[in-house]
Amino acid sequence: MGNQFFEDENYHHEDYTNTPLKEGDYEVCSFTNCNFSNTNLAANKFIECDFIDCDLSNALLNKTAFQDCSFTNCKMLGLNFEKCESFGFSIKATHCNLSHSIFYNLKIPNTDFQYSKLQNVDFSEAILVKANFQDCDLQNAIFQNTNLESADFRGAMNYSINPEDNKIAGAKFSLSEVRGLLDKYNIKID
Repeated sequence: MGNQFFEDENYHHEDYTNTPLKEGDYEVCSFTNCNFSNTNLAANKFIECDFIDCDLSNALLNKTAFQDCSFTNCKMLGLNFEKCESFGFSIKATHCNLSHSIFYNLKIPNTDFQYSKLQNVDFSEAILVKANFQDCDLQNAIFQNTNLESADFRGAMNYSINPEDNKIAGAKFSLSEVRGLLDKYNIKID
């Protein structure tokens, strides 16, 4: 039996921890105030879907597809995006908490993370060319061999990025937080 197909559906105040989301392909659907925490979203496909005020924390994402999906004011703690279907992977997260999530080795240029909390997130080996980190909290985020060329960090705070281990040509930074590029040298800036 193939996956079910859902199009232009609106889901409000659903608790998928009690009744699991039906496995299928969701296209141009919206989820508002839904609870997906600790649920299994494996093999589901979300295309041009909007998630608003949802909790997706610790959801299982094995082969889950997110294509042109937006998340607004969502709690998304501990998500392993590395396990997602890589083909067409594209998300936008605004005013979200993605702390403790993993984006290891993902090719996600132009990703928008504006006004989000990204503490302890692993961006190692990721391609984040032209990504938008404006006004994000990046405390303890890991950037190791990450391509951040032309990324926008203006207004971002608490980041520590080693320019010798990451590609940062053309990236934009606020002068007040540029010390995050010098942490490696253990110098004091007043």
